[in-house]
Amino acid sequence: MLTVIFGRSACPFCVRAKELAEKLSATRSDFSYRYIDIHEEGITKADMEKTIGKPVETVPQIFVDQTHIGGFTEFDQYVSDNALLPESTVSQ
Repeated sequence: MLTVIFGRSACPFCVRAKELAEKLSATRSDFSYRYIDIHEEGITKADMEKTIGKPVETVPQIFVDQTHIGGFTEFDQYVSDNALLPESTVSQ
């Protein structure tokens, strides 16, 4: 399972998404992620809108196996809904 997180450094939800992805990487052998800083890479919201197919107002924008999940809240819910973390690590 490959997750790609498009974010920026000063964004608290981007930091939380990256931390959750790091936790998943540490606990699951079938999970990997790539964090892309949109400012460093020169990616605009308009660029992301073309890929996603709808307006992008916020970051992070997260894809799991090339499927757009949404932002941090949706990613966190996806992890919970699919029981990707052991119970003892979910709320930490």
